[in-house]
Amino acid sequence: MSRISVRGFAVASATAVTTVGAVVGVAAGSTPAVDDNNFEATAADTTLLADIPAGQQAQVQTASLTQQADAQASAADAAAKKSAEESARVQAAKDAKSKKQAAEDKLEREREAAKKEREERASRSQVRSTATFAQQSSYSVAEVQAIARQIVPADQFQCFSNIVNHESSWNYRASNPSSGAYGLVQALPGSKMSSAGADWMTNPATQIKWGLSYMNNRYDSPCGAWSFWQANHWY
Repeated sequence: MSRISVRGFAVASATAVTTVGAVVGVAAGSTPAVDDNNFEATAADTTLLADIPAGQQAQVQTASLTQQADAQASAADAAAKKSAEESARVQAAKDAKSKKQAAEDKLEREREAAKKEREERASRSQVRSTATFAQQSSYSVAEVQAIARQIVPADQFQCFSNIVNHESSWNYRASNPSSGAYGLVQALPGSKMSSAGADWMTNPATQIKWGLSYMNNRYDSPCGAWSFWQANHWY
């Protein structure tokens, strides 16, 4: 018969087993190695399965197996939880990387679209700026505005007009004696407009061409210049 010892076993009554320790015995012909000096203490702390009434041995063995099964289940749950947490971490990292890439791709598309728009606007402005207008001895506000509509892109005209309204009220001969600013867009100094034509003092078309070029180069567009003007009251 196999000798199986149960450490820490206590019998609460003749018919019930209430506490079972860990099974420490070994099967057939093998017994735990115990130091001679500790043999008596070990024996005193050990209850042999053979010493337990036959009717209760099955309960002891079942309780021990239940403890082992519970321990294994707990270990399996912990491993599953750890695996799930690691999978979640890996997935979160992948999601973050995907979102970052998507944001970068979107930004790049927006930059390309903005660049294309600027190039198209510059191309349109270049075509308009080469247009020639018969010079007159004088121009009415309506005539100056008509020239501006032919030079400034339609989607930018209102912004351009807003600035000119505030700067010169569409007077192409407007002069600021204190600063030296001159013309429709109040170039400072007025002589800057000579880059658009030698007739910058008397030709509104030359002033409009220069003003449009200035707004495009410095603010990307007349509407960009107008946004700045609204915030600062100068541009």
